[in-house]
Amino acid sequence: MRKGLQYAATPGIADLLEWIKMLQKAIHNPPTMGITDPQRQLDVLVTSGSQDAICKTMEACIEKGQNILMECPSYPGTLGIVKPLGPNIIEVKSDKDGIDPAHLKQILSKWNPSDAKDKDSELPRLLYIIPNGGNPTGASLTLKRKKEIYKIAQTYDLLILEDDPYFYLQFNNPYIPSFLSMDEDGRVVRFDSFSKLLSGGARVGFVTGPKAVLERIGLHMQVSVMHASGLSQVCIHTVLESMGLEGFKNHALKVADFYRRQSEACVAAAEKHLTGLAEWAAPSGGMFLWMKLLNIEDSYTLITEKARAAEVLFVPGRVFYADDTKATPYIRVSYSVVSPELMDKGFERLARLLREETKH
Repeated sequence: MRKGLQYAATPGIADLLEWIKMLQKAIHNPPTMGITDPQRQLDVLVTSGSQDAICKTMEACIEKGQNILMECPSYPGTLGIVKPLGPNIIEVKSDKDGIDPAHLKQILSKWNPSDAKDKDSELPRLLYIIPNGGNPTGASLTLKRKKEIYKIAQTYDLLILEDDPYFYLQFNNPYIPSFLSMDEDGRVVRFDSFSKLLSGGARVGFVTGPKAVLERIGLHMQVSVMHASGLSQVCIHTVLESMGLEGFKNHALKVADFYRRQSEACVAAAEKHLTGLAEWAAPSGGMFLWMKLLNIEDSYTLITEKARAAEVLFVPGRVFYADDTKATPYIRVSYSVVSPELMDKGFERLARLLREETKH
């Protein structure tokens, strides 16, 4: 505990850093781990939750007017970080299997791969992806798509920002390999979090990626937060040490199984009440169901006013797009801590509202 009460090195308390490096080696086995090439050398940094790591990475890497690529729809927390920085956000479509490589390739086809060497080119330099149990879609990228996307990133020299807090909440085993696990070039910056498995309140996350990028994040931390909470780091490390690697992996499987059962209950309740009124794809991980309301042009007023008045809460789809004023019939459903009984009641109320709205 004495360590946690003192100032710490910016990258993190040494014991926790070593545990995280061991975890990344065991789970992802990054091809660049242990190499000394300064362009590809891998490093790890402990942050105040993965959100803080994403924020500092975006602030370090984005310039006003720059083109960047983002999965669409996307996490509003990241959109809230990115939009004030003033880049041009190019949205890449996604479906039930995650981001669409064909659309990514189509977007990039207006540039030549050689443009990557021109610092004045408008070629996008960053690609932001939530690869597993996406927020809001619940979709996970297939291995085939990941390989296609990584190859495209190699062709156009893109830096992949792999935001993966739901990696351990995949419903199928074995886990789909991460971008980090296939990164032979040092072009993946991966964001992980203990929030979904151990404690959201502890605010401990970690970023793994090229040392050159992490040094910039570290410099940002030195002049802002200095380092993640020492007390939280000590507490998380104590829990991890008591679990051991196998214990941690077993715990992760139990948490994923809980969310899998929550997901199944959510889909069952939706099928019971919303068949013919909405469309959805069953999530493959995480804690969200992405739903399209049929015969509804825009879900915003229905969800923020009428559903709320009926004491049922969803998130309107608008907030998951770069242009949050554009009409969309989608909504995000969170099933994380809701009982099956409340899911049933909530969808029953939504069904009633939809029938009233559409006169069906």
